[in-house]
Amino acid sequence: MTLPVADITQLIPQKPPFVMIDQLIFVDDEITRTTFTVQADNVLTENGVFSEAGLMENIAQTAAAGAGYMAMQQNEPVKAGFIGAIKDLEVFGLPKIGQLLETEVHIENQVFNVTIVTGKVACAGKLLAQCEMKIFIAE
Repeated sequence: MTLPVADITQLIPQKPPFVMIDQLIFVDDEITRTTFTVQADNVLTENGVFSEAGLMENIAQTAAAGAGYMAMQQNEPVKAGFIGAIKDLEVFGLPKIGQLLETEVHIENQVFNVTIVTGKVACAGKLLAQCEMKIFIAE
């Protein structure tokens, strides 16, 4: 099920060419899921593969899309977020051009303007990367 969001950039502060998600497919108070097809002209694609930095940004933008969607549902402005720390990053593989990524982020804790999330990126059912992120939300 695709949520009714015609333009993903309405939900995130990033703009092309630095958009690392295509569709928001699920969101609730704790979980956000997105998809992203790796393109050859993506700024974080090198030598035919999406980089580790791209996977981390994909996780961060998935978290941002969930927060943006929830803000829009409450008629509030979408706020910018900044990665404050990345913990326990594990990269098991890098996706190639044309592959579809499925990303899931869980909110573990939220205190004031700091959100701690865990994120996982998979491709064709295979886990590619996972980490914990501390994200600071601009006021």
